[in-house]
This record gives sequence, C-alpha cells and structure tokens, in this order.
Amino acid sequence: MEMSMASSSFCIPNSTCTNKTICVSTPFLLKKHLFGTTLPSCSLSTKLPLKLSSLPTSIKCAVTEAPSEKKSQLMRRSDIRNIAIVAHVDHGKTTLVDSMLKQAKVFRDNQFVQERIMDSNDIERERGITILSKNTSITYKDTKINIIDTPGHSDFGGEVERILNMVEGVLLVVDSVEGPMPQTRFVLKKALEFGHAVVVVVNKIDRPSARPEFVVNSTFELFIELNATDEQCDFQVIYASGIKGKAGLSPENLAEDLGPLFEAVIRCIPGPKINKDGALQMLATNIDYEEHKGRIAIGRVHAGSLRRGMDVRICTSEDACRFGRVSELFVFEKFNRVPAETVEAGDICAVCGIDDIQIGETIADKSEGKPLPSIKVEEPTVKMSFSVNTSPFVGREGKYVTSRNLRDRLYRELERNLAMKVEDGETADTFIVSGRGTLHITILIENMRREGYEFMVGPPKVINKREGDKLLEPYEIATVEVPEEHVGSVVELLGKRRGQMFDMQGLGSEGTTFLRYKIPTRGLLGLRNSILTASRGTAILNTVFDSYGPWAGDISTRDLGSLVAFEDGTSTSYALISSQGRGQLFIGPGVDVYKGQIVGIHQRSGDLALNVCKKKAATNVRSNKEVTVVLDTAIDFSLDDCIEYIQEDELVEVTPSSIRMLKNPKAAKKTR
Repeated sequence: MEMSMASSSFCIPNSTCTNKTICVSTPFLLKKHLFGTTLPSCSLSTKLPLKLSSLPTSIKCAVTEAPSEKKSQLMRRSDIRNIAIVAHVDHGKTTLVDSMLKQAKVFRDNQFVQERIMDSNDIERERGITILSKNTSITYKDTKINIIDTPGHSDFGGEVERILNMVEGVLLVVDSVEGPMPQTRFVLKKALEFGHAVVVVVNKIDRPSARPEFVVNSTFELFIELNATDEQCDFQVIYASGIKGKAGLSPENLAEDLGPLFEAVIRCIPGPKINKDGALQMLATNIDYEEHKGRIAIGRVHAGSLRRGMDVRICTSEDACRFGRVSELFVFEKFNRVPAETVEAGDICAVCGIDDIQIGETIADKSEGKPLPSIKVEEPTVKMSFSVNTSPFVGREGKYVTSRNLRDRLYRELERNLAMKVEDGETADTFIVSGRGTLHITILIENMRREGYEFMVGPPKVINKREGDKLLEPYEIATVEVPEEHVGSVVELLGKRRGQMFDMQGLGSEGTTFLRYKIPTRGLLGLRNSILTASRGTAILNTVFDSYGPWAGDISTRDLGSLVAFEDGTSTSYALISSQGRGQLFIGPGVDVYKGQIVGIHQRSGDLALNVCKKKAATNVRSNKEVTVVLDTAIDFSLDDCIEYIQEDELVEVTPSSIRMLKNPKAAKKTR
C-alpha cells in the first residue's frame, strides 16, 4: 500500500500487513493514519515500530501558522515570550536554566556562579530538588524571554498548575534514557488543557545509553494519549545537554551553544495575546514576601497597562472588590527584579503595596475592572495531624510552642500554598493539614522547625471519598527503576501493598528494569525505605496521582514493633549493650530519653518496653580484667524516615534541633 506524500515524508513498515508500507509526512499526520480510518484494509491493534532516522530535523511549528486572529481588540506581542520549563524530577530543568542564563550573559565573565542558581532555598539546595517556582528573564535577539522554573515532584504539582496561567508555551524536558515519566504526563496534560504550544527538549543526550528515537516516539504516543490537537502533536524536538550548554536539531549534530533552543522558543512559541487598550487586568499567580516591602504579587498583565502609583481595584468575584494602590512595580530582567514605571500587557511583573493580596485575585482597573477566572488546583490526597508538643521535653529547644503560634503559622502557609488545606482538629490544640503527598507536608514541617516551632505530627492518612454507599480511595501510578537482580523482591513488596503491575520493560543498556504499577496511596506510605532495603539501595521510585478507585482492602505497611523507653533518664552503655539484642536502636549512650519515647525497632511484631537508662551497680568487688563494650551504630532517621515509620498510635516530636518518636499517650488510653 504505497502513498505518495511530500518530500519530507518518512516510511513505516506495517507489522500487521504483509509487504505493505505506510508513508507519512509529520508526526501529526501519523496520528491520523494510526488512529483514523484511512487504513481500512489492515488491523492496527499492534504498535507500529517507528523509524525516526529519516524524520525531518527541522519542522515548521504548526502553532505559529494558526489562522489569523478574529477581528477584535486582541493582538500578539512579538517582542516577548513567556515560557515555563516543566519536567519530571531530575530530568535537568534547573541545570538547563543555568546554562540559558550563562549564555545570555546574565553574569559577568569573572563572576562566581554556583550550580543550580534558581534553587535559592536552603532546603532546595540540601535535597537537590526544586520546591518553589521562580521567575527570571533573558534577552535574545531583541526578544525578551520570561522563564519560569517549576518543581518536578508530583507533590508540588500545585505550583505547576498555577504558573501555567502566566505563559503561552512550555519547554517539556525529557531525559534521553528514561523518556516520559509520571510527572511528565501530569505537567504535559495540564499544558495541553491550557492550549499551550510545546517544545520537547530531549535532555542529557550525552548519556552513554541515550536512546533519542525511543524517547521521541514515547513522547509522541503520550501526546496522542492526552488527546493533543494536530497542531500540538506537530511539536519541535530539540536535543540538548543542559550541563554542557549545547543543543541541536539532531542528536548527532549539536551546536556549541544553546542557540537552536533559543531559536525554537522564538519560532515555535507565540507571543502573548493581549488587549493593549482595554481595562487593566492582572491575575496574582504567585506571592513573594520581603521584610521591608511586604507582600509582593507576581503575575502577568493580561490587558491594559499597569503604572507605579496607580489606584486599582482588587477583585475576587463580581461583587467582592476592594481598592488599593500600587506603591512599587518591578519587572524581571536577567536574574533580578528591576523597578519599572509602566508595564504593558503581556509582560510578567511584581507589584508591591497591596498588603492583603491573595493568589487568584485580579488587580483591575479602578473604574472598569473585571476579575479574571480564578486559579483552580487539584484536591489534596493525604492528611496529617499537627498538635502542640506535650512531651516532658517541651519548651527546651523551641521558640514557638503554643497552639496560637501553631495556628497562625499554618494559616499563613495557606496564603501561598494553594494545594494545601488546614482544618481545626478534634481538640483546640490540634490541626489537620492536607496536602498532595507526604513530601508536600514534610517540607512545611522542615520549614517550621527551622523557624523555631516546636510541635508534634501524627502519621499520614489518605483522604477517602464516598459515592453513594461505595468507599473510594486515591490511587497513584508508581514507576520503579530497579536492577534486574532485585526485580523479584520489589515485585513481591508491591504485591503485598495491593499494587497492580500494568507494564514491565528493560531500560537502555544499563541492565535496569522499568516497572509500572497502579497502587493505592495507602500502599505508598512507608514504601520508600522498604523498597530501598529490598533493592540494596538501588531502586528509584516515582509516583503521581491517578484517580479515585474502589477501596482495595487492608494493607499491612509494617511488620515489626517498636522498642519503647521504660523510664525517664539518660541512656547508658551498660543498658544499651543488653538492649541491642532486642532489635536496632535509634539512640547511643548519653542521650536524654523519657518514658514512652521510641528508642528502636523491635526484631518481632509488637512493642517492647526497655530500660535504656540502667546503670551498672557499684560494688567493692573488682573484676580481673576490663570488659570492652562494643555497641552497634545507632540508626539515624531523618524527618521523612520518621514520618514513614510511625503507625496509628505513634507521633513524631519536631523541635528546631531534635526529631524524636513516641507512643501517643491518648491512643494508649483509648486501647485500655
């Protein structure tokens, strides 16, 4: 079955029909041939192997050739591009932004520049992840490119959903070996829903086992699965090495710089569509805070122009408006905020002077202003209880210890963390905090302890729903990369937690197996440590929320009990030498403990009370030789480890300098 096509066509051997070939021109035509009705003579139930070697390296971007705008007040600005860089965690977004900033001469030649410039937060630097989205801008050939670096973890998906309001296009960064991952799917789905143009960047192309053809093919399939339009499927592919600062239109022929990437941004991503002479409208998409400036609203001006000293109306809905004045106005230039007198529609800016502005509110013209649609983000799936510290060590290390301090701080977090919810608990000193995942809430806990707060948190619980008489719980898609020799133990572990495997494949030439599971969110609680133990620390686990489904039944997440301190005091080597035979200890000698504190993991199920403060009796009988005491190294649990470890009747005590686990005294009373 031969088909005459344009000169830029490429051919695919059809595995379902003998001696027949399908010829197509560009990926979006391929979509029509594979999934339309143009090939009635063959069954297309099997996947066609794509051979992309003859795919044209430079494709005209269909989005720029869209029909002319309807005759209205809307026009496009050609001197500005607003883009977000989105990807799965560790696919190289922040490193790519670093190279873009360096090549755009944002820094002096002799200036010292640290790695991951955009990760300015201490926790971001320590963990090597992006938590908050951040703005910067560069100038390329008289065009200003506003760049927003976004988080890659699914727990911070609310940040990504928010900032997509500010841009017209996204750079979708995909690893050259791993291909599209769970969070790639999530961010791409959101970008396509907004109708944004997409430029696919196959990053880390210099990896030894890079497989660009497979990655482009998988990405194209993902576009089709997400019901992308023909224009969106006709995406431009750029191959890049973010760390080396090189990019090109083919994997074998990279330029010496990121020029091809900048050119693709200007060619394939349209300028902002604006109403230049209309009434002012700006949606507050992000909130920053500075000590001497107060709250700073960050967003894009959709219509009209914004001036310093201008009187404005702040709208939440048609009938809920208040008035304010813009005291200072900033635009993003290079790596800094630069004062501006006027900002025209289409540009991203920061506004000072409106102290009570919230994310999702519209800064509008004083007389004719109308609100823009507010920002919506997906619902949280995990909740944890925060309560006042009631341990015997309360107030030793923390600065803020009362329920009023705790309440004020938690409700203040809601102002900039849209994906989080806070509710009052059963008692006056307890609050229920809901988030997108345990990491989402753990970052809040870590920030609070660094600010001097002292409190207790309970174990994470999933947020269930009821539809009629059916109980539904959240399910997530979990992907595990694991070496072949550990696949058996990982599969057994996920099976115990009600996981259902739906895909399994070898990955590259590195002897790695790639597993995909649909698993209840409950089954993921405490899974990360177990999966690292089962795979000798080699497995990589990634998850993203999928949907609500029927209750999966009981799940056992921990088989072993805890070792609990018997009395208050200071631990001694003499007591620990006999205690370590009962399990693995969390403490060493000379540590202050209290009754009910968890000091180790019991080697059997059920808890065991131990006296870790016992001292050797002093008698007048001298032994003939000194006895050498050899203690096992204590397990050092981080905050994330403690929250994964605790069960229903246990708590984590969080202070600025210590993290302890204890049995919940209230739960003990209930069980009596």
